[in-house]
Amino acid sequence: MSKTSRQIKNLTMFAFYLAIEVVLLVTPLGYLRIGVLSATLLHVPVIVCACTMGTKYGALLGLVFGITSVINATMAPTITSFAFSPFITVGGFTGGYQSLLVAIVPRVLLGVIAGALYEFCHKKGLSVAISAACSALVATILHTIGVLGLIILFYAAPYAEAIGVAQSALMAAMGTVILTNAIPETIVAVVANMALTKALSVKK
Repeated sequence: MSKTSRQIKNLTMFAFYLAIEVVLLVTPLGYLRIGVLSATLLHVPVIVCACTMGTKYGALLGLVFGITSVINATMAPTITSFAFSPFITVGGFTGGYQSLLVAIVPRVLLGVIAGALYEFCHKKGLSVAISAACSALVATILHTIGVLGLIILFYAAPYAEAIGVAQSALMAAMGTVILTNAIPETIVAVVANMALTKALSVKK
């Protein structure tokens, strides 16, 4: 395959993943409301993109994911949306530039980690399916830890007040987030990535 043909193919594939992200953003499938919490499926295309196209494209789609988080928090805010958008004030809580870090940095790293881990596992001789499963599992967990960790780092006190818990109990509340959001998100990511990466991967 010529360089031009490969570039066209990559742009076409990335446009496909980008279209999925946009569809998820503008439909209820992208962000599922659970009280003040918001579960998401937008991490799945990022992981699949990273595994099938590499870390560069994964990071770029992760950036899109992060930007959609800011848009969602701004246009359809909940009481905790200040942690993801500096453009709103909800219930007396206002985000700052740190909100952009919370919303964007873990999502870019999601694409980098997913792509790098998939490549590492595959080079070690693991099958496409197993490599994809390991990539999705680790990347999704680290993504969740990254988001929650940055929230605690930048907004521990206001976030605890917003969700109605003492700051000393915030870690326990985050544990509930992991149980209600992260576990289902991880399972979906692993199953989807195994199936889609195997179907979309092209032998090099």
